[in-house]
Amino acid sequence: MTITDKRETQEAPLTTHGSSFANTAFTGLTGFAASLILILLAAVATFLITEAWPALTEGGTFLASKVDWIRPEQGESLVQIIGYLVFGTVLISAIALLIATPLSVGIALFISHYAPRRLAAGLGYLIDLLAAIPSVVYGLWGAIVLIPVLQPFYQWLGHYFGWIPLFTPDPLTGVVSPTGRVALSAAIVLAIMIVPIITAITREVFLQTPKLHEEAALAMGATRWEMIRMAVFPFGRSGIIGATMLGLGRALGETMAVYMILSVGLSYSFNILQSGEHNTIASYIAGQFPESNSYGVSALIAMGLALFIITLLVNILARWIVSRRSEFSGAN
Repeated sequence: MTITDKRETQEAPLTTHGSSFANTAFTGLTGFAASLILILLAAVATFLITEAWPALTEGGTFLASKVDWIRPEQGESLVQIIGYLVFGTVLISAIALLIATPLSVGIALFISHYAPRRLAAGLGYLIDLLAAIPSVVYGLWGAIVLIPVLQPFYQWLGHYFGWIPLFTPDPLTGVVSPTGRVALSAAIVLAIMIVPIITAITREVFLQTPKLHEEAALAMGATRWEMIRMAVFPFGRSGIIGATMLGLGRALGETMAVYMILSVGLSYSFNILQSGEHNTIASYIAGQFPESNSYGVSALIAMGLALFIITLLVNILARWIVSRRSEFSGAN
């Protein structure tokens, strides 16, 4: 065999019997899997709209006569209740995100760039374990353990920072809520719940930073923090945003932990240290669903539709931010 024959033999494409069928089947399977996501999303949206339609189309007076917790004369029509709940859901979730994001990024940085390898592996395992804990466990822990610990801190905030609208004491008693079952408690528990999610994703993004970028920054005389700021953060910016939005989605839809911690109420109040001021959509649905008739269930599904729209908008916004930022990211 000549050298030319050997080269032709080596460069000849490998063929497998039935490869054309396998490729076609695999392409069809992946296409079906991608389409299934859209089908499920459309099915959920159709279900919510169909089931919520009776509550959305009936007059307020008729609906109030069928559902005892809808009271238009007290400012609690269906639309008004949904408005209160959307406000409470967004407020509590936003506070949870403000607490969780810097903490998660700090933990992810420590695990990926500062901790010794064995310690980093152990911490990574613990973070993944925290993400698997059921929300009802977080709710029990928050109600029994965390709230009594936080209550003196809340009193201190109300005493020294009561001039801030977020921490204003009750004008009648001059103190903040003595129970501690307030929006801030729910937000702190939600923050603890979403920290593992944001941390796990952010850690993996940081670990994907090209070593060449890091070594180039260090070779230019940068300190470790400067290297992180110049190489790691630009590369992982879109990943951090995606992880944050994923955590926000978890916080928006959380039910049991909020239901077990928060002393609920309906109002547009920014005071997060007073009980009976806030509620979330998921928590309200969980509280009212067991005793609701068909019209009540329809009204609750309308609230679920509002939560679905909020979550969808949050994800669309996240994708838009990531796409805008991606051109500046080292990932490209």
